[in-house]
Amino acid sequence: MAHTLRPDMKVLLCRPRGFCAGVERAIEIVERALARYGKPIYVRHEIVHNRVVVDDLVHKGAIFVDHLRDVPRGAHVIFSAHGVAPAVFAEAERLGLKAIDATCPLVTKVHVESRRFAREGLTILLIGHEDHVEVEGVVGEAPERTIVVEDPAAAATVQVPDPERVAVLTQTTLSVDEAMATLTVLKRRFPKLRTPRKEDICYATTNRQDAVKALRGEVELWLVIGDPSSSNSNRLREIGAASGVPAYLVLGPEELQAHWFRGLRAVGVTSGASTPEVSVRRVLDRLRELGASEVREVEGRVETVEFSLPAAVR
Repeated sequence: MAHTLRPDMKVLLCRPRGFCAGVERAIEIVERALARYGKPIYVRHEIVHNRVVVDDLVHKGAIFVDHLRDVPRGAHVIFSAHGVAPAVFAEAERLGLKAIDATCPLVTKVHVESRRFAREGLTILLIGHEDHVEVEGVVGEAPERTIVVEDPAAAATVQVPDPERVAVLTQTTLSVDEAMATLTVLKRRFPKLRTPRKEDICYATTNRQDAVKALRGEVELWLVIGDPSSSNSNRLREIGAASGVPAYLVLGPEELQAHWFRGLRAVGVTSGASTPEVSVRRVLDRLRELGASEVREVEGRVETVEFSLPAAVR
């Protein structure tokens, strides 16, 4: 059956969207390592959670591994933007590998806070998703002192050895609203809860979520371009859906279904912090084929953050 699309369907394209400074830095580290040290360069886990980015780096000469034992002795290995536990650095040294750390500096900040709270003898409540690699890395700083708290319900029941000696940290890519709801419960239960000097949720996560919220009521459907494994992309889709309209997470244009857009006047488009702009452009091209008459960028917070590169690739 043919689906009639409105000839005046417009696309509202969020800014900021796509790569954050930490993702740009991680990708540049891999590319510079390839240029300096030659192929192959090994990368432990996906450098960022995006299949398009990973496939491009594989094409350029990167080899992605799940285990350091799969890296030849003496080779260069890069740790992903999500960060790793101290035990991983120790294992790389034991195996004779040349490690290059591509951890996002904002994730490194959470690791530093974890070590500080652990030195002070506090129990650390880490708001986040237990199976996410970023959370695994932070827990690895003080595993005997860290408890992962997924949501407000978990916050309401979590037990600690000493309720007066508790600190809280947050995964950097969470929904700001959900993290605040969880934190509110923890603060109510533990009045002496120690918090970071500066909030943990990354500026890019917050800015992209705010850009979606700003279009609430103006769009009839959301497209979030990102990888299914990307935490911040999934949170963007959830925030779009929370406004009461359909919201889809797609990696590329081949996943778009024409019937989604039947009769719509306005479609919102954004992309996760690990999504390359080429993916956005391909989706916009497909939307034009489906009848979009106008693509309008909606300005949000301007991002000027840049991170320096590690000495090994400078």
